[in-house]
Amino acid sequence: MKPSLQMRMGQQITMTPQLQQAIRLLQLSTMDLQAEIQEALESNMMLEIDEGNDENKSHKEDKPLESDKDSDGDSSSQEVSLDKNEMPDELPIDSDWDDVYMGSSLPADPNAQDNRDFLSQQNTASESLQDHLLWQLDLTPFNDTDRAIALIIIDSINNDGYLTTCLDDIFQSVREDVEESEELSLEDVAVVLQRIQHFDPAGIGARDLRECLLLQLRTLDKNTPWLAETISLVDQHLDVLAAKDYAQLLRKTRLNRDDLQQVVLLVQSLNPRPGSKIAVDDTAYIIPDVFVKKIKGLWKVELNADIAPKLRVNPNYARLVSQMGSKAETNSLKSHLQEARWFIKSLKSRHETLLKVTRCIVQRQSAFLDYGEEAMKPLVLHDIATELDMHESTISRVTTQKYIHTPRGIFELKYFFSSHVSTHSGGECSSTAIRALIKKLIAAENAAKPLSDSKIADLLAEQGIKVARRTVAKYREAMTIPPSNERKCLV
Repeated sequence: MKPSLQMRMGQQITMTPQLQQAIRLLQLSTMDLQAEIQEALESNMMLEIDEGNDENKSHKEDKPLESDKDSDGDSSSQEVSLDKNEMPDELPIDSDWDDVYMGSSLPADPNAQDNRDFLSQQNTASESLQDHLLWQLDLTPFNDTDRAIALIIIDSINNDGYLTTCLDDIFQSVREDVEESEELSLEDVAVVLQRIQHFDPAGIGARDLRECLLLQLRTLDKNTPWLAETISLVDQHLDVLAAKDYAQLLRKTRLNRDDLQQVVLLVQSLNPRPGSKIAVDDTAYIIPDVFVKKIKGLWKVELNADIAPKLRVNPNYARLVSQMGSKAETNSLKSHLQEARWFIKSLKSRHETLLKVTRCIVQRQSAFLDYGEEAMKPLVLHDIATELDMHESTISRVTTQKYIHTPRGIFELKYFFSSHVSTHSGGECSSTAIRALIKKLIAAENAAKPLSDSKIADLLAEQGIKVARRTVAKYREAMTIPPSNERKCLV
């Protein structure tokens, strides 16, 4: 075949850099957005934080975000005190883009930053379980060999407080390091372990649950009621108690039902994971993107004032565009100015879209805000996308890692979307509402005769909700609720 030239006509979607930036900002979480803004401020000299000190600023800056869409390009240019006549004619400027962008719909207090406790927001080094044990080791008299054994034992304790290495392995590891003239036996390792098991918290260094509970029981006051019976039960019949076979426990312990209940309550007061008291648990703080509150009987949505600072184009640097003599310097300033305008426009688009989607969700889920989870309505991304004339992928980006602060708590926007189950009347019921009903039924059940999944399905059917037993089991497991045989308790 000979090479030839062919012409083809076609259409394809091309994503401009502006559109790519807008999509990327749209899907960022609050923390990522703040980092992105900080990076833009550091890399682009045309961008700056609006401190509110410009005398020429219009009072319109204190208006909510939704009023910005009614402003035209002339008013926007006046907000930054930048006269259009001072800009070169060859610089392309979109008159619909604002040079100043209000980061939220809430009026910002310029003195709010001064009232914050910055020290409370700083991350401090937390003490780990190993650090806590090593601190106690330094206060305990040990010879060099015993200290070497203790260090290996402490290093082998996991975050729950259990020893994960057998004594034989610890003995072999230490014997390789000690001098040949020094005698070492497996009993020496066991003695050191017993001393560590007296460390705080009680139950530390146990090799299984039985030993962990016994260590905690032996630290209690000898006059504690039912202590001897509890030690005997944990030592000999812990597997029966775990199976909740109370009839067999009554026979083996020879206690009556009331006495056995007191023993079981004492066992339940112990901590099966003693190391969790000390283990490091970094707290993740959630910053809500929007607030919803009821004003005069209507639910109102407002953007969080602290999620993004107010940005503007620096008017002094913008004027330099027409004053630079070098073409390279002029082009560089033009590029920075245009990037600053793109970034401000993308931020504005992000917040307007977030506000629009959140308002639509709140309108559809107002019953949840009024009455709770049982009133949640079924909702999918397609419903919001159709109403707002947006693509489902856009709704997905807006609702991912975005949080709303409500009188009932802080929720991710994804929380308000759920599948549905048909009802006998031909309607639909949200899966979130069904989970709430299941949780309510289990909370009100007789502890001696807990409800089975089939019984819960029957009770839901009486309320007009058609749901299968396996669906009830799936929802129950999703809420980490154990099955009926594990929920059974003594009355």
